[in-house]
Amino acid sequence: MKNSFFAILSRMKLINRWGLMRNTRSENLAEHSFDTAYIAHALAVISNTRCGGQVDAGRVVILAMYHDASEIFTGDLPTPVKYFNSGIRGAYKEVEKASLERLLASLPDDIRGSYENVTTPRKEDAELWQIVKAADKLSALVKCIEEEKAGNCEFRRAAAAQEQSLKEMAMPEVDIFIGEFLPAFYLTLDEQEAD
Repeated sequence: MKNSFFAILSRMKLINRWGLMRNTRSENLAEHSFDTAYIAHALAVISNTRCGGQVDAGRVVILAMYHDASEIFTGDLPTPVKYFNSGIRGAYKEVEKASLERLLASLPDDIRGSYENVTTPRKEDAELWQIVKAADKLSALVKCIEEEKAGNCEFRRAAAAQEQSLKEMAMPEVDIFIGEFLPAFYLTLDEQEAD
Protein backbone atom coordinates (compact mmCIF):
# COMPACT_ATOMS: atom_id res chain seq x y z
CA MET A 1 0.00 0.00 0.00
CA LYS A 2 1.27 3.48 -0.85
CA ASN A 3 2.05 5.64 2.16
CA SER A 4 2.81 2.71 4.50
CA PHE A 5 6.61 3.24 4.39
CA PHE A 6 6.92 4.78 7.84
CA ALA A 7 4.54 2.30 9.44
CA ILE A 8 6.64 -0.50 7.94
CA LEU A 9 9.87 1.14 9.18
CA SER A 10 8.43 1.30 12.69
CA ARG A 11 8.42 -2.51 12.65
CA MET A 12 12.22 -2.50 12.86
CA LYS A 13 11.82 -2.72 16.63
CA LEU A 14 10.11 -6.10 16.16
CA ILE A 15 13.00 -7.72 14.26
CA ASN A 16 15.37 -9.41 16.69
CA ARG A 17 19.01 -9.95 15.84
CA TRP A 18 21.45 -12.72 16.80
CA GLY A 19 18.85 -15.46 16.31
CA LEU A 20 21.32 -18.34 16.61
CA MET A 21 22.80 -17.08 19.88
CA ARG A 22 21.58 -17.17 23.47
CA ASN A 23 21.21 -13.53 24.46
CA THR A 24 21.10 -12.10 27.96
CA ARG A 25 19.28 -9.14 26.42
CA SER A 26 17.73 -9.19 22.97
CA GLU A 27 18.73 -6.56 20.43
CA ASN A 28 16.32 -5.41 17.76
CA LEU A 29 16.94 -3.94 14.34
CA ALA A 30 15.94 -0.40 15.38
CA GLU A 31 18.47 -0.40 18.23
CA HIS A 32 21.17 -1.77 15.98
CA SER A 33 20.46 0.80 13.27
CA PHE A 34 20.67 3.65 15.79
CA ASP A 35 23.94 2.31 17.21
CA THR A 36 25.35 1.90 13.71
CA ALA A 37 24.31 5.47 12.83
CA TYR A 38 26.02 7.15 15.78
CA ILE A 39 29.15 5.02 15.39
CA ALA A 40 29.23 5.80 11.65
CA HIS A 41 28.97 9.49 12.49
CA ALA A 42 31.88 9.13 14.92
CA LEU A 43 33.98 7.40 12.27
CA ALA A 44 33.21 10.17 9.77
CA VAL A 45 34.14 12.86 12.30
CA ILE A 46 37.38 11.04 13.18
CA SER A 47 38.17 10.65 9.49
CA ASN A 48 37.65 14.35 8.89
CA THR A 49 39.42 15.68 11.99
CA ARG A 50 42.28 13.24 12.38
CA CYS A 51 42.79 11.43 9.09
CA GLY A 52 42.47 14.20 6.53
CA GLY A 53 39.15 12.90 5.22
CA GLN A 54 36.38 14.86 3.58
CA VAL A 55 33.48 12.62 4.51
CA ASP A 56 29.89 13.89 4.47
CA ALA A 57 29.08 12.90 8.06
CA GLY A 58 25.39 13.68 7.68
CA ARG A 59 25.03 11.42 4.66
CA VAL A 60 26.89 8.65 6.48
CA VAL A 61 24.36 8.85 9.33
CA ILE A 62 21.41 8.63 6.93
CA LEU A 63 22.93 5.66 5.06
CA ALA A 64 23.56 3.92 8.39
CA MET A 65 19.98 4.52 9.56
CA TYR A 66 18.64 2.62 6.56
CA HIS A 67 21.49 0.13 6.03
CA ASP A 68 19.47 -2.89 7.19
CA ALA A 69 15.99 -1.68 6.24
CA SER A 70 15.44 -4.67 3.95
CA GLU A 71 15.56 -6.92 7.03
CA ILE A 72 12.09 -5.68 7.96
CA PHE A 73 10.85 -8.27 5.45
CA THR A 74 13.70 -10.80 5.52
CA GLY A 75 14.48 -10.83 9.21
CA ASP A 76 18.09 -10.95 10.37
CA LEU A 77 19.67 -13.86 8.54
CA PRO A 78 22.54 -15.12 10.70
CA THR A 79 26.00 -14.39 9.30
CA PRO A 80 27.08 -18.05 9.12
CA VAL A 81 24.10 -18.76 6.89
CA LYS A 82 24.29 -15.54 4.83
CA TYR A 83 27.95 -16.07 3.94
CA PHE A 84 28.02 -19.88 3.85
CA ASN A 85 28.89 -19.93 0.15
CA SER A 86 28.75 -17.67 -2.90
CA GLY A 87 25.45 -19.15 -4.09
CA ILE A 88 23.65 -18.38 -0.85
CA ARG A 89 25.32 -14.97 -0.64
CA GLY A 90 24.17 -14.11 -4.18
CA ALA A 91 20.65 -15.38 -3.58
CA TYR A 92 20.41 -13.41 -0.36
CA LYS A 93 21.52 -10.23 -2.17
CA GLU A 94 18.63 -10.77 -4.58
CA VAL A 95 16.22 -11.27 -1.68
CA GLU A 96 17.53 -8.07 -0.04
CA LYS A 97 17.08 -6.18 -3.31
CA ALA A 98 13.48 -7.43 -3.69
CA SER A 99 12.75 -6.58 -0.07
CA LEU A 100 14.10 -3.07 -0.52
CA GLU A 101 12.01 -2.63 -3.67
CA ARG A 102 8.94 -3.75 -1.73
CA LEU A 103 9.72 -1.22 1.00
CA LEU A 104 10.29 1.62 -1.47
CA ALA A 105 7.06 0.75 -3.29
CA SER A 106 5.24 1.76 -0.11
CA LEU A 107 6.15 5.41 -0.77
CA PRO A 108 4.36 7.92 -2.96
CA ASP A 109 6.09 8.23 -6.34
CA ASP A 110 7.08 11.87 -5.84
CA ILE A 111 9.26 11.18 -2.78
CA ARG A 112 10.40 7.65 -3.54
CA GLY A 113 13.59 8.84 -5.26
CA SER A 114 14.78 10.59 -2.09
CA TYR A 115 14.59 7.30 -0.20
CA GLU A 116 16.12 5.25 -3.01
CA ASN A 117 19.01 7.69 -2.75
CA VAL A 118 19.71 6.67 0.87
CA THR A 119 18.82 2.98 0.79
CA THR A 120 20.36 1.80 -2.46
CA PRO A 121 24.17 1.73 -2.68
CA ARG A 122 25.64 3.98 -5.39
CA LYS A 123 29.21 3.85 -6.70
CA GLU A 124 29.87 7.46 -5.69
CA ASP A 125 29.03 6.52 -2.07
CA ALA A 126 31.48 3.60 -1.89
CA GLU A 127 33.67 5.32 0.74
CA LEU A 128 30.62 6.19 2.83
CA TRP A 129 29.25 2.65 2.66
CA GLN A 130 32.66 1.37 3.81
CA ILE A 131 32.31 3.57 6.90
CA VAL A 132 28.77 2.25 7.45
CA LYS A 133 30.06 -1.32 7.11
CA ALA A 134 32.76 -0.62 9.71
CA ALA A 135 30.18 0.96 12.03
CA ASP A 136 27.93 -2.07 11.54
CA LYS A 137 30.78 -4.34 12.65
CA LEU A 138 31.64 -2.08 15.59
CA SER A 139 27.99 -2.16 16.67
CA ALA A 140 28.10 -5.95 16.54
CA LEU A 141 31.33 -5.93 18.56
CA VAL A 142 29.73 -3.70 21.19
CA LYS A 143 26.83 -6.19 21.44
CA CYS A 144 29.38 -8.98 21.95
CA ILE A 145 31.12 -6.98 24.69
CA GLU A 146 27.80 -6.34 26.44
CA GLU A 147 26.92 -10.03 26.35
CA GLU A 148 30.34 -11.06 27.66
CA LYS A 149 30.07 -8.48 30.45
CA ALA A 150 26.77 -10.12 31.41
CA GLY A 151 28.55 -13.47 31.72
CA ASN A 152 27.47 -14.88 28.35
CA CYS A 153 30.54 -16.58 26.88
CA GLU A 154 28.54 -17.57 23.78
CA PHE A 155 29.55 -14.28 22.13
CA ARG A 156 33.31 -14.79 22.58
CA ARG A 157 33.93 -16.21 19.10
CA ALA A 158 31.63 -13.64 17.50
CA ALA A 159 33.63 -10.88 19.18
CA ALA A 160 36.90 -12.33 17.89
CA ALA A 161 35.45 -12.57 14.37
CA GLN A 162 34.30 -8.94 14.47
CA GLU A 163 37.70 -7.79 15.78
CA GLN A 164 39.50 -9.66 13.00
CA SER A 165 37.18 -8.33 10.34
CA LEU A 166 37.65 -4.76 11.58
CA LYS A 167 41.42 -5.19 11.63
CA GLU A 168 41.34 -6.43 8.03
CA MET A 169 39.44 -3.31 6.95
CA ALA A 170 42.64 -1.34 7.69
CA MET A 171 40.81 1.92 8.31
CA PRO A 172 42.65 4.42 10.55
CA GLU A 173 39.40 5.90 11.85
CA VAL A 174 38.32 2.44 12.99
CA ASP A 175 41.66 1.87 14.72
CA ILE A 176 41.28 5.22 16.51
CA PHE A 177 37.72 4.39 17.61
CA ILE A 178 38.83 0.98 18.88
CA GLY A 179 41.84 2.40 20.69
CA GLU A 180 40.19 5.42 22.26
CA PHE A 181 36.47 4.72 22.60
CA LEU A 182 35.92 0.96 22.68
CA PRO A 183 37.61 0.41 26.09
CA ALA A 184 34.85 2.39 27.82
CA PHE A 185 32.30 -0.22 26.70
CA TYR A 186 34.02 -2.71 29.03
CA LEU A 187 33.39 -0.46 32.05
CA THR A 188 30.38 0.11 34.26
CA LEU A 189 28.73 3.54 34.22
CA ASP A 190 30.37 4.38 37.56
CA GLU A 191 33.78 3.42 36.15
CA GLN A 192 33.14 5.48 33.02
CA GLU A 193 32.26 8.54 35.08
CA ALA A 194 35.29 8.14 37.37
CA ASP A 195 37.66 9.65 34.81
